[in-house]
Amino acid sequence: MRAVTGATTSGELRLHNLLRLLRAAHDRGGEATRSELTRDLGLARGTAAVLVADLAEARLAQERPAPQRTRGRPTAMLGPHPEGPLALAVDLREDAWTIATAEIGGGLTVREEQPHPGNPPEAVLGDLAAAIGRYLAELGPRIVGVGVALPGPIRDGRVVDIPHLSWRDVPAVEMLSVGAPPVSLGNDAALAGLAEARRGGLRGIPVGLHLHVDFDLGGALLVDGNPLQGARGTTGEFGHMPLGGSTLRCDCGAVGCWALQVGATALLRATGTPVEPGHARAGARRVLAQADEGEPRCVAALEEVARAFGAGTAALVNALDPGRVTLSGVGARIHDQATGMFATAYRDGLMTFRREQPPPVLPAALGADATVVGAAELAFDVFLTAAGLTAWQSAH
Repeated sequence: MRAVTGATTSGELRLHNLLRLLRAAHDRGGEATRSELTRDLGLARGTAAVLVADLAEARLAQERPAPQRTRGRPTAMLGPHPEGPLALAVDLREDAWTIATAEIGGGLTVREEQPHPGNPPEAVLGDLAAAIGRYLAELGPRIVGVGVALPGPIRDGRVVDIPHLSWRDVPAVEMLSVGAPPVSLGNDAALAGLAEARRGGLRGIPVGLHLHVDFDLGGALLVDGNPLQGARGTTGEFGHMPLGGSTLRCDCGAVGCWALQVGATALLRATGTPVEPGHARAGARRVLAQADEGEPRCVAALEEVARAFGAGTAALVNALDPGRVTLSGVGARIHDQATGMFATAYRDGLMTFRREQPPPVLPAALGADATVVGAAELAFDVFLTAAGLTAWQSAH
């Protein structure tokens, strides 16, 4: 019945199937053969052949020879077209940004990494808008959307709050929109989790927890590959839960935040180093490097933060019941350098019945690329719609 697809004409049905096929090729990383996609989508072979030809003619995707797995007839994989759509992905951190392009299937090319002063937001976002404008001019209509990851809660196209940088209610979409492609914002931790769910360590996990640690920490609970958004779209601020027993007041306004004990600023605080807003990440890397060399004060700080990190992670596991936990940012390095301390605190914090089969805690499979990959997925989610494909076909 056509009611299932919403298509009421043959043209709408064809567009629906083109979209299904392109989305499946993207989700499979450009590594699925036509026969695999035909089977998985329940298409007739003749229909699939026509759709693949249509995608190639529209420069949306094309087939390339697949590695020969068995003896027999050669096959091909459906992946990116050399003149096909690109997502522009931005990872805007407290002290720098990364700009990359991603093609259908998720293949990533880093184009630029630049430091920025952190404040005022108008200057930072103005410079970033200029950089985005350069890539729109260079790559033209191939850019189908811009996804931007930011280190704070996002609502209605605005940055709600980045306390330590004094960014509050910043109209980021308005400030970054410099051309026709839509600009989409996402929280950096949630987008790192989205990337892990689609292309990394949480792929195929029905309920996964991702924790992204930078100057402090946030994360996402992912159900069937999608981060839960919350009633107002600002869920995942795990760093602002009182999981560590602190009595200090956080920059966010709450007392006892877990972020006071875990993250780049926490590492610096534990060594007695003054925390300069916008520069905690660089300082934390130095602390971790010195801890790796055995410097006593830095080793003690690392162990203190790892203990709080493991205990708080256990609290979230007790409450949320994920099947797996992944870590990105500074969190992955804290875990790797103080695995024993983290593991002990994590296990001790779990309810007894959970200790029999505790959810594994693993570094992000995508490593440092997790957030920018998530930003690319955010842009492709806007493009891979009937409206997005129709706009592409009209422009090409």
